[in-house]
Amino acid sequence: MSSKERQSGADIMDWQPEDEQFWETTGKKIAYRNLMISIPALLCGFAVWGMWGIITVQMLNLGFPFKPSELFTLTAISGIAGATMRIPASFLVRLAGGRNTIFLTTSMLLSPALGTGIALQHPDWPLWVFQLMALWSGVGGGNFASSMSNISTFFPKRLQGTALGLNAGLGNFGVTTMQIVIPLLMTMSVLGALGGEPMILVKDSGWIFGKIPAGTPTWIQNAGFAWVLSLVPLGVLCWFGMNNLKTVSPEAGSPIVAFTKIAYLYTLAFLPAIFMLYLYLPAPTGLGILSVWVAVPLDIGLAVLTMRLAAFGPMKENVVKQFAIFRNKHTWSLTALYIVTFGSFIGFSMVLPLAITVIFGISHLPDAAGVMQHTLKNPNAVSALTYSWIGPFVGAASRPIGGWISDKAGGSIVTQIISAVMVIASAALGYVMMQAYGSATPEQYFPAFLGLFILLFTATGIGNGSTFRTIGVIFDRQQAGPVLGWTSAVAAYGAFIAPVVIGDQIKAGTPQFAMYGFAVFYAFCLLLNWWFYLRPGAEIRNP
Repeated sequence: MSSKERQSGADIMDWQPEDEQFWETTGKKIAYRNLMISIPALLCGFAVWGMWGIITVQMLNLGFPFKPSELFTLTAISGIAGATMRIPASFLVRLAGGRNTIFLTTSMLLSPALGTGIALQHPDWPLWVFQLMALWSGVGGGNFASSMSNISTFFPKRLQGTALGLNAGLGNFGVTTMQIVIPLLMTMSVLGALGGEPMILVKDSGWIFGKIPAGTPTWIQNAGFAWVLSLVPLGVLCWFGMNNLKTVSPEAGSPIVAFTKIAYLYTLAFLPAIFMLYLYLPAPTGLGILSVWVAVPLDIGLAVLTMRLAAFGPMKENVVKQFAIFRNKHTWSLTALYIVTFGSFIGFSMVLPLAITVIFGISHLPDAAGVMQHTLKNPNAVSALTYSWIGPFVGAASRPIGGWISDKAGGSIVTQIISAVMVIASAALGYVMMQAYGSATPEQYFPAFLGLFILLFTATGIGNGSTFRTIGVIFDRQQAGPVLGWTSAVAAYGAFIAPVVIGDQIKAGTPQFAMYGFAVFYAFCLLLNWWFYLRPGAEIRNP
C-alpha cells in the first residue's frame, strides 16, 4: 500500500496510471485489488437482475396461476428496470466515488433477494407483487454501468480492453451462475425452517444434470434467499477493500452525502420506469396503450430528462458536464454497436429458459379444423433448466478473449467480424424456430437451436470486449467512464425488448420473425461500424 493511500484511507488523492513508474510501483496493486472485488460484486448484480428468467420457468412448473404471457412480463420488467437504473448509474462514480457507489449498490441487492424469496412462498399472491419484485431486481442491472465506469478509471489505456473484459466477462458469469445455482438450490432446504416449506412440482423440471420429475418437493423461494449468503460478505469486502479516486470524484463528499446522492438518483430513475410500464403493460397492471418501440425511447428520454431537471447544486453541475458525451456522434454510433453485443447477450439470457420451455415443451399439433394448437405437453420435452445456462456461460467466457484480441488487433475489426456472424446465425435460428414451432416433435430441432444460440452468445461475448476497447481508444479518461455507462445502459434495454418481441411472436405463432428482425438490425450495425471506423477516409480508423 502506498504512502498516499495509507494517509488517505479509502480515498486516493493522486492517480496516474499512464505513468509507468507510478503504475508499476503503486497503481497496479491497487487497481487489481479493486478489480478482484468488483468482479464478484458485479456477478451478484447480474444474478439478482437475471434470476426471473429461471424463476418464471419454475413458477410455470409449480402451477402458479399465471399465463405464460404474464410470466414473460416479469422478465421484461426486471429487464427494463435494470436498463433504466444504468442511466444514473453511469454517472454515480464521478458524483459519489467508486468505493461508496459499489458498496451501496451491492448492499441494495439484499432487498430484492429477500423480497423475492418471501413472495415466492405465496403462489396465491397477485401478479403485481411479483412484478414489483421484478422491478426492484433491476438494481442489479444498474450495477454494471457503475462497475465498468469505476474500473475504467483505475487502468491505463493499454490495459483497458483486458481489464474491462475481465470485469464485464467474469461479472457476466452471474447469469450463468444464477442459472446453475438456482435450480440446484431449489432441490434442497438450504435454510432449514427459516427457508419455509417446499412446494410440489406439477410439471417436470430440471437442472444441469437432467430432469426433475413432477411430484418432487421444490424450494422455489431459494431463488431469492440464496444470494443473501454472498451479498453480506461482499458488502464488507467492498467497504474495506475498495477505493475512491479523488482525481475522478473530487466532490463525492462524506459517505453519508455520497449515499444520499446515489439513493436520490436511483429513486429518480424508478419513476419513469414505473410510468412507462404503466402505459405499456396490459390490464389489470397497466393501460396497455404503448408498443415496445415507443415505450423504450420514452423511458430513456424521461430518465435522462428527470436526471437533468431534478439534479441540484454541485450534483447538477456534474451531471450537466457529463451530458457533454451526447454531443459526440461516436457516443451514438458505439451505443448502437453495443446494443448488438451486450443487448443481445442479456436479452437472449433473459428469454432463453422460457422460450425453450414454450417451444420445445409442447407438441404443436393441428386440431380437427386444421388450426395449429400449442397446448399439449411434449412427452419428449427437453428441460430448459438443463441447457439454458450454456449460452450465457459461453458468452461470458468469451468476453475477456474479445478484449484481449481487440487490444492486439483493434476493436472495430473484431466487431465487424462478429456482426457478420450474428447476421447469419440469427437468420438461421429463425428458420429453426419456425420448424420447431410447427412440429409435433419439436425436440428434433433442439440441437440446431441450441448450437446456433451458442454461436450467437460466443459472438456477443467477443463483441462486448471489442466494443469496450473501441470506447477506451476514442474517448479520453474523463469521458470514457460516462460513455461506457451510457452505452451499457441503452444496450441493457435488450433485456426488455428480447422477452417482449420473442414472447409476442411466439404468441402469434411466428417466432422466426423475431430472429429475422434481429438479423436485419445486426446487418445495419455492421454497415455502421464499417462507415465510422473501418472505411478508407474514416475520421477515426480502428485499426
